[in-house]
Order: sequence, then C-alpha cells, then structure tokens
Amino acid sequence: MKNAVVLGAGGFIGGQLVSRLKSLGYWVRGVDIKWHEFKKSDADEFIIADLRKRSSVNLVIDETIDEVYQLAADMGGAEYIFSGLNDADIMHNSVMINLNVCEVCSTKNIKKVFYSSSACIYPEHNQLDPDNPNCEESSAYPANPDSEYGWEKIFSERIYQAYNKNKGLNIRIARFHNIFGPYGTWTGGKEKAPAAICRKVAEAEDNGIIELFGDGKQTRSFLYIDECIDGILKLMDSEFIGPVNIGSDEMVTINQLVSYVSEIANKNINIKHIEGPLGVRGRNSDNNLILEKLEWKPKLPLKEGLKSLFNWINGKVHCQCDNDIVCIHHRPDYNYSGIEYFSG
Repeated sequence: MKNAVVLGAGGFIGGQLVSRLKSLGYWVRGVDIKWHEFKKSDADEFIIADLRKRSSVNLVIDETIDEVYQLAADMGGAEYIFSGLNDADIMHNSVMINLNVCEVCSTKNIKKVFYSSSACIYPEHNQLDPDNPNCEESSAYPANPDSEYGWEKIFSERIYQAYNKNKGLNIRIARFHNIFGPYGTWTGGKEKAPAAICRKVAEAEDNGIIELFGDGKQTRSFLYIDECIDGILKLMDSEFIGPVNIGSDEMVTINQLVSYVSEIANKNINIKHIEGPLGVRGRNSDNNLILEKLEWKPKLPLKEGLKSLFNWINGKVHCQCDNDIVCIHHRPDYNYSGIEYFSG
C-alpha cells in the first residue's frame, strides 16, 4: 500500500483526487487551509494547515509518504484572476507554498511529487485568434502569460524543475485546462465559466436573460474532473516528467457553452453581453504530446460532463431546506473520525 499526501484536498480537484486514490488502495492524508465546502473527505486523515508556513509543510509531509500531490494554490475564476486586485496575494501565497513543498520533499526524499500547473502559463500573443490558439507545450517560451496567476504558475514550474535538476526531486508537472464538474466552487466570484453559466441558467426563468462578459465569441476547452484525475494518474505512473497538457481539445465559444447548458436545462435563454474581465481570446488544449508520451487523451464529450455539473448546481440553487438546518446542499457532514487539526 502506498502512502500519499494531497495538498489542496479541501478544493475541487484535490478532493476528487483523494477519493480516487482511496479507491485504488492508497492511505491518504488530505491537507488544506479549509475544509472541503461540498463533500465529506475520504482521506484517512484531514489536516487543516497553512502551507505558506514551512513548519506546516514539514509536519504534514513526513518520511512515511511515498507520493505528494501538490494542488494547493490561491486561484479562482476570471473575476478573481483578472481584476488585478488579488495579484500580490496570488503570487505570494502560491510561490511560498511551492518553495516549501520542494524543499521539504527534497530533504525527506519523497519518491514522487506531482505539481498542478495551468494553461494560463501560455503566452498571450499565441491566444489572440479564438479559432486557432497555440497551446503546444513547447510554445510556453518566450514567456508572456496574460495574468500574474500565469506568471506565478510558470515560475513555480521552474522551481520544481530546478529541484529536479539540482537536488534529484522526482517530479511530474501537468498543465490543467479548465477542469470542471460537481463539488467545486459555483458562486461567489471564484467559480469557473461552466459553473457560473450553470448557476445563471439554473437561476433564470425560461425565456430569461443571463449576463456574459464580452461578446461570447472567446473560445475555451473544458475537461471533466474524472478525466483530469485519469490524466494525473497516467502521468504519475509514467517516466515522463512533463510539463504536459491535461485538457480536452473540444473547443467551444462561451456562447456555445450557454447553448449547451440551456439545452440541458430545457430552457430558452437570452444573453446580454456586458463588459468585464475576459482573459485571452482563445485557448484549447494541444493533446499531441500527452498522446505520444502516455498513449492517452480525454474522450468524454463536453455535453456529458455539463449534464452532471448542471444537475448538481441546479439542486443547490433550488434547495428548499430551512437555512438553519444543515442539509446535503449546504454543508457536508464533518463528523470525521481520526482527524487531526493544527494551524501551523
């Protein structure tokens, strides 16, 4: 049996990764600065810790651990990333976490470390054409991300690569492309486009209006959470260290995304285009390298994943319970056994 630590286990991807590792027979320690908002963790231990502090990282990663999965980061959707109001926190918090993780893992001889990077590292000038964006892994340099979040991610990639080169840290780096699915942030400003659109459509009446930033012609691809986890595990089981894209190559416009969700909801939805943070005009996962190195790429159609996400969010939007009562739509059951707490 392997022992794993999942950093960021209170988040969307980390929480799902914990569940998958447990199903594969791992002993798992989940770590985050917060509890998971929407589900009970399947971790054997769940530790609340501030990973910006070296002392916290030193405590949660010990010599019994075989694999570390580093997904902890300060991040969010377009409103959070592109407003410019959170740049210092985004860069400081995430870089401190990654420096601490690399140093502790290298000194404790952890066998394998996964780092979750992002498609946001790709140069802005390669993503101006919404119909033909270039997100091939080799196109990352000369670096020119369109946000401080992207600059932090590419710098953190280099931290892991430096520890691999100079201290022998066995790393795997993946660049995620817009991962979506149930049990993730769906309101409050940090949600990604699929969740935001599912919420708006769920809240709207038939023939209602929802607002979208920009003209809706910007393009993206979106990867369902289960296939993201598949990709992580494929990479960890390989000898390829990356960086490699983990994403879908089914590119759609944001207007098309609204159309898909409206169809799932069986509603006619009208769009009002407004000014707001947009990011790049086009982004799509280039999957040639992952197919070559891992003989794998995602297969689930976008619409199938959106059905699952919409049904989950629609249930939360239309929950009829008394707000004074804890229900499945509001908070998970936190009556864990064998849980440790500390603040570092």
